[in-house]
Amino acid sequence: MGTYRVVQASVPDGPLEVVEREVPEPGARQVRIAVEACGVCHSDAMFLGGGLPGVSFPVVAGHEIAGRIEELGAGAAEAGWQVGDRVAVGWFGGSCGHCRPCREGDFIVCRYLKVPGWAYDGGFAEKTIAPVDALARIPEGLTAVDAGPMSCAGVTVFNGMRRSSARPGDLVAVLGLGGLGHLGVQFAAAMGFETVAIARGQEKAAFAEKLGAHHYIDSTSDTPVAEALQSLGGARVVLATAANADAMTATVEGLAPRGELVVVGADTTPLGINPAQLLMNGLVLRGHPSGTAQDVQDTMAFGVLHGIRPMVETVPLDRAEEAYRRMLDGRARFRMVLTNG
Repeated sequence: MGTYRVVQASVPDGPLEVVEREVPEPGARQVRIAVEACGVCHSDAMFLGGGLPGVSFPVVAGHEIAGRIEELGAGAAEAGWQVGDRVAVGWFGGSCGHCRPCREGDFIVCRYLKVPGWAYDGGFAEKTIAPVDALARIPEGLTAVDAGPMSCAGVTVFNGMRRSSARPGDLVAVLGLGGLGHLGVQFAAAMGFETVAIARGQEKAAFAEKLGAHHYIDSTSDTPVAEALQSLGGARVVLATAANADAMTATVEGLAPRGELVVVGADTTPLGINPAQLLMNGLVLRGHPSGTAQDVQDTMAFGVLHGIRPMVETVPLDRAEEAYRRMLDGRARFRMVLTNG
């Protein structure tokens, strides 16, 4: 069958090394994907650092995968897939199908969720094998480089807002203008929300406006973020993409009655919110975990319809270490994407 290249870490927080492996055969209801592009997500650090239970080394990370199907396992054709189909695989890399959330149709919170780079080799490679329920069909008009980040960063913010209580015309704030936030502002504006971007520094105001924001709040100014939000009428939803618990906490008093703080930025620091803050105005605090393959497909279709694209820097696969460090250091503008060929 020949060989292919993967980028792996052999030990926790070790260097990313390019190695060759024998090309594997897909199993039942699996496909082998020729990876054309794979985004580098901050969550990859949890796998490469060995910070999650069940991670075994060597690790091949990457859960923003885009490419073409090059071989079908048994049953994949019956599931509607063909060799040559353009597909993306995100954080949702398949579900067990038998736990209670799966039986209730809530696959993204499957008790045995198969995240690429954790449950099986991810997309930091020339090829990968994925189950058919993880596949999202990439629409015409979207490149592999754009589709990769849409399958994790994109679907997370898109789904976080469309499953919130916000309706067109409502004030929706996006906290952070990074890898998730720059997509969140674009999606919020396209969904018809009166969109507020919140970030550090007045110099980002022009960028926020370019993305479609109607208002900009500089979180470093003398006016507290919550006060600035209330001056606009209070936010129906704050989508917290910045992985900073203090910054999230600072938005709570800026919510309108029955407003929601939707957390998508991962931080392990506790939020400084007390029960009275939630009770008096009937506020909702909730986390939002990405989306299924169908949600990824919806995200990409919406992005094509409204001209929404991630802002990316592309790097060849053999420079994965450079791309990963650039992401960790916060120097990426705004998603690093590894490419093949």
